[in-house]
Amino acid sequence: MRVLMTEDDENLRVALEAALRAAGFAVDTVGDLPAADEALFVNSYDCAVFDRMLPAGDALRYVHARRQDGWQVPVLFLTARDSEADRVDGLRLGGDDYLVKPFAVPELVARVRSLCRRSAVGRPAVLRCADVELDGGRHRVTRAGVLLTLARKELLVLERLMSTPGLPVSRQELLSYAWDEMADPASNVLDVVIAQLRRKLHDPPLIHTVRGVGYLISG
Repeated sequence: MRVLMTEDDENLRVALEAALRAAGFAVDTVGDLPAADEALFVNSYDCAVFDRMLPAGDALRYVHARRQDGWQVPVLFLTARDSEADRVDGLRLGGDDYLVKPFAVPELVARVRSLCRRSAVGRPAVLRCADVELDGGRHRVTRAGVLLTLARKELLVLERLMSTPGLPVSRQELLSYAWDEMADPASNVLDVVIAQLRRKLHDPPLIHTVRGVGYLISG
C-alpha cells in the first residue's frame, strides 16, 4: 500500500514517514501543494495525507478542486483546527477522515490503514493470469491450485504485473509500487525479486523481460 504524505513541518514529516514505513507502507513525502500535485500526476496512491494549512494555501481547497475533477483517492487531513465547523468542512469538501493535532502516531497509522483498505474496494478481489491466482486481500497466491509462498516484495511485484496482464510495466513503476519513489532504478533489488518469482512460479514461464522497458506477465 502506497501513501502520499504532504506536511510542511520537516520534523513531523520525517517522524510520520518513519512510522508508516515501519508499519509496512511505501511512503512518498512532500512539503507543499505543488510538489503533491506533481507526485499525484506521476504516481498512484492508496491514500493521501495532507496537513491542512500549507505554504501554498489550504489543502482542503486543493482536495475539493480535485474531487470535482473525479479524483477518488482517500484523504486524511491533519490539522490544529479542531472546531466542529472545521471538521464538518473537512469531510464535506472532500476529506475521508480528519485528525486533530496533537495526535498519537499509532492512531494515524491505524486510520491510514483503514483508508487504504477503502481504496482497495472495487478492485478485483482476485487477480488471474493463466493458471495463477493472486488474492491480495488474503496475501495468497496459487498456481494450478498449488499454494505458493511469496515474500512481501515478491507479492507486490507480482500484483502490479498481474493488474495489467499482457502489458509491459517499467522498472521504475515496479520499484515505486513495491518500494517507493526513492528506490534506486540502478539497483538490482528488482532483478533479484523477479528471479525469485520466476523460480517460485515454475514452468511454463509467465514473467517476460521487455528489453529497455521492464517486465510483463502473460501466459
